[in-house]
Amino acid sequence: MKWITRERVKVDRVACPWLIKRFVDQDAEFYFVPPDRVKSEAARLNATPLDVKDVELGHHGQECSFEAILKKYRLYDDPALKLLGKIVNGADTDNALWQQPEGAGLKAIAEGFRHLGFKDDYEINAAQWIVYDALYAYCKEMVRQDKLDGAFKA
Repeated sequence: MKWITRERVKVDRVACPWLIKRFVDQDAEFYFVPPDRVKSEAARLNATPLDVKDVELGHHGQECSFEAILKKYRLYDDPALKLLGKIVNGADTDNALWQQPEGAGLKAIAEGFRHLGFKDDYEINAAQWIVYDALYAYCKEMVRQDKLDGAFKA
């Protein structure tokens, strides 16, 4: 399948492609375009838009696009992905929904990647996916320890 979102990726637009490629569509192709072209390019390419206004796989209320994907593809059955969704939400939003402490660290890491001189969104995604692999491993360990809200929540 083809997937499309806004260019100049930050947290959700890296986390979502990682989630899709790892758990939804291992053959996924991603496109990053200017915000005003996402919907027209989605129609032209027959691509699924994500993390843009008024689409199924976008923000809804206080939930981020990563969480919309978890819901649509029934990935909430994996408690580690559910925790990762809270962390991504905390990094991508004002963190009011879950107050997830790990979110601030992820936000800082994602911002740092934007300043490392990668040539485009594809390179940034490729470089950052190891961070999401590590966060998912962390989340699996938290679940194993029965800390479903992470290590830092009271």
